Amino acid sequence: MTDTTNQLPAPVSKEPPARQKLWPVWLVAIVALIVAVALALWSWQQWNNHQAVMQTLQSLQQDTAQLEDRYGDRGSQQSQRLQSLEEKLASQRELIATQQRQIDHNARELLEAGNRTRTDWLLAEAEYLLRIANQRLMIEKDIRGAMSALEAADEVLAESDDIGVYPVRQQLAREILALKGLTDVDRTGLYLKLEAAIDSIHQLTDQALINENAPGFIASSGAEEEPGGEPGALAQAWNKVKSTLMQVVVVRRMDEPVKPLLSPDQSAYARLNLQLMLEEAEMAVLRGNQPLYERALTKARTTIDDWYDASNARVTALTETLSELAQKNVDPELPDISQSLDLLKERLAGRLNANNGSREDNAGDDSGGDDS
Repeated sequence: MTDTTNQLPAPVSKEPPARQKLWPVWLVAIVALIVAVALALWSWQQWNNHQAVMQTLQSLQQDTAQLEDRYGDRGSQQSQRLQSLEEKLASQRELIATQQRQIDHNARELLEAGNRTRTDWLLAEAEYLLRIANQRLMIEKDIRGAMSALEAADEVLAESDDIGVYPVRQQLAREILALKGLTDVDRTGLYLKLEAAIDSIHQLTDQALINENAPGFIASSGAEEEPGGEPGALAQAWNKVKSTLMQVVVVRRMDEPVKPLLSPDQSAYARLNLQLMLEEAEMAVLRGNQPLYERALTKARTTIDDWYDASNARVTALTETLSELAQKNVDPELPDISQSLDLLKERLAGRLNANNGSREDNAGDDSGGDDS
């Protein structure tokens, strides 16, 4: 067994295989990782820089928009200021032109005033008085004021030494006489009387609205007493039955017009209605409207006759006052007093033409003397 063992081939020793070298792979992986981390950091930094740049751009855009808005507002404000300055300048120019025209007019007036005589001034004053008289009569319908102005103008014309005002004074005498023939209207007095009538209406009580003689009015009657003093039981019973029947049964006479009894609200309405009618008459007095004046007073008198008791003292006084006022004429026919003013204007125009002609003649004589 030993021999057999010795005859066997000698065992060959097997060496372990050599291990593969992996460090280059790790080195490459580590380098790749480092590069990837570096790229990631670089990309993150670039992204942050991009975000910062975008924010900067947005802020710049916002600033630019704000600046544009400010410049736009300032531009609009500047344009508005320029427009207002132009308007002020135009108004100043217009004011200067107006003042220049006024200065020229005043200069001409002063030059002409130096050549005017006392007669010219008196005629101008008379013309002013005649204008005032026409205004008082036509617009204000003031007969006294117009007459005073005409008389004052006649006195001024009498002071002048111009014989050409004779037709004017003649026409003035006719117009003054025509005004004296008119009955002056005391508008203030009529207005005050109507105001007093309105106050009298407010003082009327509700009893003035009830006519005891009107059908349907129930008079209060006391119980009949016996001549001996206290009524008996039978008389008291009869009085109670009688009063009950008087409250239930009302006897109306059909031969008389029935006037309804007014409630407090209706009485206030009646007073207010009368007040409005009299205020309408006041407006007619101030305007000089005779038809409206007569119509308002007629309605007021009719209302008083229909709703108020004529036996009441205040109602009687109010009716008499309204009847007296209804006879007044608040719009008399006014004469035409403008002819004297037209004649005076013609006289002033004739004097002005004569003065201008004399000045031209004097200027021609002076130039002729200088040539000689």
